Amino acid sequence: MTAAPSAGVVAPAKVEVIAGLIGCEAEIRTEADELREGTCHSAKGDYLITTFPEERLKLTWLDAASLYGGTYLVGTRWAVSAKANLLKEARPRIGGTIQQLRGASS
Repeated sequence: MTAAPSAGVVAPAKVEVIAGLIGCEAEIRTEADELREGTCHSAKGDYLITTFPEERLKLTWLDAASLYGGTYLVGTRWAVSAKANLLKEARPRIGGTIQQLRGASS
């Protein structure tokens, strides 16, 4: 028996696909070997979608992001940043788990 995301779906690690599932169009702002990052704007708010070619790169990125804090919806080789209510709304469509990262000042 394996653990599956409770939402029952797992978004692929592609910025444009995740944006489409959320309901917006991605604008790529970073294209690098270790990650791709895009923003997308919907009527409800803004999202920052980051994808990674390897899971270990995502874990390194999350570790660095924890210095700043924030709430992220995290899946296999991807992370989405937005307001908590938007992440909760997106989760049934893209899967993942919501993670609250503590900032360095906490």
